[in-house]
Amino acid sequence: MAKILLIEDDQSVATAVIDALEFDRHIVECFFNGEEGFERLISFEYDLVLLDWSLPGKAGIEILKDYRARGGNSPIIMLTGRTEMESKLQGFDAGADDYLAKPFNMKELLARTRALLRRPESVNSDLMEAGDVVLNLKTGKVFVKEREVSLLAKEIAVLEFLMRHRGRIFSVNELLDRVWHSESESSEDAVRQCITRLRKKIDKDGENSLITTVKGMGYKID
Repeated sequence: MAKILLIEDDQSVATAVIDALEFDRHIVECFFNGEEGFERLISFEYDLVLLDWSLPGKAGIEILKDYRARGGNSPIIMLTGRTEMESKLQGFDAGADDYLAKPFNMKELLARTRALLRRPESVNSDLMEAGDVVLNLKTGKVFVKEREVSLLAKEIAVLEFLMRHRGRIFSVNELLDRVWHSESESSEDAVRQCITRLRKKIDKDGENSLITTVKGMGYKID
């Protein structure tokens, strides 16, 4: 699961990309105007950005340049109908991590997306493991000691996020920002309640929780 920003003015392309990414269990936020997309990009943190070159309001290449000039480091894939080498080099020089010419194959987009999300070596397979908990990334199923447990979509998203960033502490606000939609009306209490439900479903009685609470700081999975 990753939080992805799509800035694309072609609604048919945007719809197809969103459907593919959400099927791959990512959170996708989409803007059709360059100015609006840029404001969202500099206001929130994203794991990946898909950026069209030709946009109303503010061109994609200008968004890229301004974002990098501000120190923004989220990986960015440029989506464009420009196929000439000069344009590709311009995009890479401005700070693009990858370049995909339209029309593109959706499987190729997903492959490039996965590559740029830079999964740690330990999660290169479809399975993620922590303690007795196994998460199948392909199916979204969770097992505790080979027993399948039923989790809500947001519980799976939180579990995957913490497992993907093992050892790192995330505050409630950081989890809210990274796992929920930016415009979500969910509160910090929603995050805490999600953690509580998750613990009840995956932890074993009398043993320490897989999800550690670091007092005054947040949550982590070691």
